[in-house]
Order: sequence, then C-alpha cells, then structure tokens
Amino acid sequence: MSDIIAGRNPVLEAINAGRSINKVMVDRSSHNNTVDEIIKKARTARIPVDFVDKHALDRLAPDTGHQGIVAYASSKDYISLDSLMAVSQEKNEAPLYLVLDGIEDPQNLGAILRTAEAAGVHGVVVRSHRAVGLTPSVAKASAGAIEYVPVARVPNISQAIEILKKQGVWVIGIDMTGTTSYTRVDFKLPTAIVIGGEGKGLSDLVRKRCDVVASIPMKGKIGSLNASVAAAVVVYEALNQRDQ
Repeated sequence: MSDIIAGRNPVLEAINAGRSINKVMVDRSSHNNTVDEIIKKARTARIPVDFVDKHALDRLAPDTGHQGIVAYASSKDYISLDSLMAVSQEKNEAPLYLVLDGIEDPQNLGAILRTAEAAGVHGVVVRSHRAVGLTPSVAKASAGAIEYVPVARVPNISQAIEILKKQGVWVIGIDMTGTTSYTRVDFKLPTAIVIGGEGKGLSDLVRKRCDVVASIPMKGKIGSLNASVAAAVVVYEALNQRDQ
C-alpha cells in the first residue's frame, strides 16, 4: 500500500524530512536506540504512536522487513492552522471552515472533503488522535477533492477553536442537543462549523467552546444524520445565505 512506510531507517528519515505521517505503529516488544529515537521524534512532532503486537505489523507489511515499526504516511501534506486561516484572507472572503471533532470513517471524511470543495469552504480542521487522517481511502472517497481543500491537523480541537475565536471566527457546533435550528444561524459572518464524530457527536469540552450549538430538525424516527450528510446540509445553508 502506498501509505505504508516500513522499517526503522525509512520511518526515521520520513519523520526527519517532515513528511506528513498519520500514525506510527511500534512492536511493543521492540526496544533499541533507533526505535526509542523514532518514538521521541514522533511525539515531538505530535504524531500518534501506537504499541501493537508483532503479528499486527506482519499483516500490515508482509513483504518487507518492518523491523518492528511501521508508519502511515498521508496521501497529502497537512498545513498549519495559521496557513489555513490565511486562505480566506487571500481570497478576501469571510472565512468558512469545517472543524471535525473525531471523524473516524474514511468514507465520511472523503465525502466531507468533496462537499467542502464543491461549496467553496476555505479549509478543514481535523484532529490527530482517534480520527482518520488523509489516507488513500479518504483520497479515493473524496473523488479528487483532497487535492484542492486545505486540511490542518491539530492535537486538540478545543484549543484550535479558541484560536479561531480569537481571530473573530464565529464557532457553530452541530449537535442533536442544540436548541437552535441551523437555519437560524447567520453564516454570513466569519464561521467555523463543527461536526462531531460518528455516533458520538460533539465532545463535552468542544460543545462548551462553541459560540452556538445548533441542530438539524429531524421529522422522522431516526434521531440523527450521518456526519458527512449533516456537514453537507449545514455547509449548503451557509452557501445559500452567502449567495443571497
């Protein structure tokens, strides 16, 4: 698979070169100076490190001498949050961002990126832990949109929200607990739309950080929408308001 880097030196050099890495997986029984250096550098670069059984690595990289370490490389480089915020400034448009609080399904992330590209969203923010990254599966599901949508990866969504708010961005959480309909939100303002993870919704801390928590009215018996569908519904409401 094109997203897998196997072996101690290849993984170490990929980190040293600043390549975007989604996750490093280490054989929990593997200990030496190089492995320790990789773990230290990965953590410094805020790359998640998982400790697994050797058999898990054998399945991931059966045809390589993985030497007890495997890394998942991104299909596209992430950008910094500062660089993402500069996109709307360069276009001289009111910011419109999507912030994803723990999307784990590659199909969902790919669909969200496709919607973001089609609707002119200025960028997407994802978290680095317990969330899917820019993998080949995501790239495929996005139908090419991954190449055009800036994505910033942050270790803490709550902190990223605070940074956005300090830049004058209005943060709107979308959650079934919201007492305001999403159609009553003024999306013509600089806006970040926050979508929660599948089945979990917004985390408590993220919900508290939002300026407004809005909901999508549900008339049927199902209590919520798929995360990518919810994102599309709200993003196109924002687009409709801005076009008017």
